[in-house]
Amino acid sequence: MNNNCKIDFSPNTKLHFIGIGGIGMSGLAQMLKTAGCIITGSDRGINQPENETIFAPLKNQGIKLFQQNGSYRDQLQPDYIIYSTAIEADNPDFIIAPDIPRVHRSAALATAMQLPNTGKMIAVSGSCGKTTVTAWLAETLFLADADPSFLTGGLVNRFRSPDSAGNYHHGTGGLFVFEADESDKSLLAYEPEYAILLNIGTDHYKKDELIRVFSAFVRRVKHGLVVEASVYKMLEPGCADHLEIKTFSTDVPDCDWLLSDYQASPTGIKAVINDKFTIDLTMPGIHSAANALAIIAMLDLLNKPLEQFLPQISKFSGVWRRNDYAGKFVSGAKVYDDYAHNVEKIVAGFSALRETISGKLIIIFQPHGFAPLDFMRDELFKALEINLHDNDLFALLPPYYAGGTSSFKPTSQEVIEDYSSRGTSNYQYFTDRTEAENYLSKHAGAADAIIIMGARDNSLSTWAGELVKTDN
Repeated sequence: MNNNCKIDFSPNTKLHFIGIGGIGMSGLAQMLKTAGCIITGSDRGINQPENETIFAPLKNQGIKLFQQNGSYRDQLQPDYIIYSTAIEADNPDFIIAPDIPRVHRSAALATAMQLPNTGKMIAVSGSCGKTTVTAWLAETLFLADADPSFLTGGLVNRFRSPDSAGNYHHGTGGLFVFEADESDKSLLAYEPEYAILLNIGTDHYKKDELIRVFSAFVRRVKHGLVVEASVYKMLEPGCADHLEIKTFSTDVPDCDWLLSDYQASPTGIKAVINDKFTIDLTMPGIHSAANALAIIAMLDLLNKPLEQFLPQISKFSGVWRRNDYAGKFVSGAKVYDDYAHNVEKIVAGFSALRETISGKLIIIFQPHGFAPLDFMRDELFKALEINLHDNDLFALLPPYYAGGTSSFKPTSQEVIEDYSSRGTSNYQYFTDRTEAENYLSKHAGAADAIIIMGARDNSLSTWAGELVKTDN
């Protein structure tokens, strides 16, 4: 691959995105389109209806889309090919154009951030919650007339429209809020003015490696860091000595921003901060309160007047597929659609919903690949055994497979058989969604919640909607 090229994204530069339907790739494509580049893209799922929520706005912006079979070369000669870690070396769009410079998504984003009028950068990182906090901080700033630009790994409901997928917004307020992803260590390509580090969990790498990665990232931050108090103590000594620090926590008293009280019920969710500020949350869960704390700490670090900004935190419209309420099943059970795909996100998602549900939880999870299922299987089992209640059900569907190399091991059936042999909770394997629906018809009661979980496959959201049998 010809990856080591000097990158120039001046206006009218022609860029072809392989896998443009990916949440990060589609956002970056919109950002560079706004900067004046000529954008085309290809995707394996170009003809799948569930992906139109992203593809339709791209087309409406004038971005031409192709099958991922090299056919784009019949119509154009791009200056660069943009690709992500998920794209294999033998992809047809590569094969047809061996001499065109290839730029990894992280390098393309780092270059895009150096374009004129990008603004001061605020990077949001951590194992969990990046998308929500990026969206929530950006929306809070927007509602307080600070109008930031943002790029995030989810579709922010307030910014979705026929011409905008909702994962990128071009603002005029001089700030740029974005996710810094640790999964492929691409966060080390950025040098933001400010950063938020939310947590360190069990996803992609072992904890010791994550500590090294996040510490290296913190060294690249220029001015200020918001960090969860216990995470701050895990970082390598000295890595943040050059920064102004604001800490937050839900349970560590010695921090700048502390959750003093948290109350959740079917009628509302309230959080008290530093025994002084009370805010209404639009989403349940202690993790949501922690996200709000991180946002408040960043507003403090930016010297924003809290009396102006705090009320806007309570107006967050949410992110598509983040515990989205879809409606009610025929029995009256509430149906939720959620993007959760690692241990912490899965447990946080269903634990938060339990706060407002009187019945049992039926969690149906589709792993986003065989390797991720293998990586998380032991930690997930431990977490489920602790957090599931006696009458809850945790079920696996077969892993989502989008092509590429895979051992096709372990299967979901093997994992469920293992869990059932060792565990005290209720585990189930469904061969497909029809079998899952048959189970729900017999076992989902009016007071229960059905939670559809999984990443990468947008048809999960479509399925959650199809499960809804009433307008409530």
